[in-house]
Amino acid sequence: MNIIRMTGGLGNQMFQYALYLKLKSLGREVKMDDCTEYEGLNARPIMLWCFGISYPQASKREIKELTDGFMELHHRIRRKLFGRKSLEYMEQSCNFDQQILIREPVYLTGYFQSEQYFKDIEEQVRSAFSFSDKIWEGLDKSLLERIKGYQRRIDESLAVSVHVRRGDYLENEAAYGHICTEAYYRKAIEFVRNKYPQATFFFFSNEPQWVRKWLEKEYPKDLLFEVIEGTDEATGYFDLFLMSRCRHHIIANSSFSWWGGWLNPDKEKIVIAPSKWHNKQDYRDIYTENMIKISDDGTME
Repeated sequence: MNIIRMTGGLGNQMFQYALYLKLKSLGREVKMDDCTEYEGLNARPIMLWCFGISYPQASKREIKELTDGFMELHHRIRRKLFGRKSLEYMEQSCNFDQQILIREPVYLTGYFQSEQYFKDIEEQVRSAFSFSDKIWEGLDKSLLERIKGYQRRIDESLAVSVHVRRGDYLENEAAYGHICTEAYYRKAIEFVRNKYPQATFFFFSNEPQWVRKWLEKEYPKDLLFEVIEGTDEATGYFDLFLMSRCRHHIIANSSFSWWGGWLNPDKEKIVIAPSKWHNKQDYRDIYTENMIKISDDGTME
């Protein structure tokens, strides 16, 4: 028995499910712990349903068995005398960790943010992350019309997705600040425009009003920019759906827009990423082979 602990938003959940598929391809029995991180009132929503995905759920007893987490008195006394016998393994860094694929039985915790975990089953992962028709069920008419309108304009243009993540990132500037700067976005847009002057840029952000003001300042009266609005935390999968339909991508240091670019199967796509992913950790394996990197001062790398 092996268990993967699910954590974070949709982008992180996708990395964890991709690892699940990889371990299954190796013949392992694998379940997902989707309760430990998601029982609180402020927990982020589990969104893998938008792909029509189901998976075996680990029971609380199974989780306790692997982590030696039973709280009965005799278990507590045993741990006091002989130590904890947990089979939990946390990925050792933010980069690819071969032990993740070797250990068994194991309770795995981490983000597993590297294509190296599942590159050899890429087509299986792409098939799993095909959006289900369920995303349209019960949708408010005005939002349905808005999303369908965005989809039509993206499909009819040489569309470039641009992800601007603010909000929670501004609250943790020590980790995420001064990476996806205005200079980064200006250079990325310039790079794409030099190759595709007719490109239309679709902006996705948790602060669309800030993006709109920035565009009015930087690119006044430019008609080839559009800000996506109307989605929120509960319907964020529509942003990912629309990103994935774009032809090229300017991503933030975010697993969410990483997947927005990755889900586009076009071998000729441009994916531009910030050359630094995190201020406190050296992310190397988050980058895929053909990503174009730009630094915070707008320098191509």
